Amino acid sequence: MVRTTISSLFGSSPVRPLQQHMECVQECVIELIPFFEAALKEDWAEAKQQQKKISRLERQADKLKRNLRLHMPKSLFMPVSRRDLLEVLRMQDNIANKAKDVAGLITGRKMTFPEKISSQMLDFVKRCIDAAKQAQTAINELDELVETGFSGSEVKLVQDMITKLDEIESDTDRIQIKIRSELFKVEKELPPIDVMFMYKVLDWIGDLGDLSQRVGSRLELLLAR
Repeated sequence: MVRTTISSLFGSSPVRPLQQHMECVQECVIELIPFFEAALKEDWAEAKQQQKKISRLERQADKLKRNLRLHMPKSLFMPVSRRDLLEVLRMQDNIANKAKDVAGLITGRKMTFPEKISSQMLDFVKRCIDAAKQAQTAINELDELVETGFSGSEVKLVQDMITKLDEIESDTDRIQIKIRSELFKVEKELPPIDVMFMYKVLDWIGDLGDLSQRVGSRLELLLAR
């Protein structure tokens, strides 16, 4: 009875479910590597299989998101607000959504890219995935931050992780600018509709890095409070 009363008062910590959600998001995003390897070779049967796997993992992340939203206590006895945790959750979920959108668009249109661009696409994707992985690494420290009351050496450790995440995201920006520049050089030789969707795909891939950085930025705000 005492245990039940204490449990109802303090609730269960939502930190671990948040970390599990980010783990699922990362599993989803990393599947973009074999997807792009197949798509860039125009192996559409394999690309379709990878696209289905990405969609399945995105749905799994959605399910984890809904469960966490439904079961997160209204009041948390932690040095972090429910609203902040829900905002981090939303940003994490957007990463998986964007991975699904990228794979769906490329598969649906069987998109091919100019040779000079396609040789750089996989590097771009991998660096954006690095950003998501770094965001996951930072999120995995959230339970330690909570235990220490967002103080001590753990804060410096997470701040360093966020700095590294910013550096990775800057790399993705540089790669994206380079690819867009190469596309601009040849866009007049390509069907205009195809070019429009190529730019859209580049933007969406870049969003993976941007959204990952926003997860880190949100953590940084928590550290500052």
